[in-house]
Amino acid sequence: MTEIREVDRFECRVISVIQNLAWKGVTVEEKDTKGRVYFGRVSGEIEINPGDTFYLGIRPLYEIEDKTMRVTLYDAEDKKLDWTLV
Repeated sequence: MTEIREVDRFECRVISVIQNLAWKGVTVEEKDTKGRVYFGRVSGEIEINPGDTFYLGIRPLYEIEDKTMRVTLYDAEDKKLDWTLV
């Protein structure tokens, strides 16, 4: 099995966007596995719409409160938008 490196990126599609006061809640779906990840603190200034393409970066972690990965959301210019532990 190939180890996932932090520099690896996985294409994903935006499923839903929830607008809060200063943040957006964004759910994305990975293209191949159809796995979904929710990011709750994406800047409200960034233009994100359902159907848009973004990228996931995954970094394996030692278990932190039953979490095993840090998943980061990136745009096409490799700018980090938010991260979450899963």
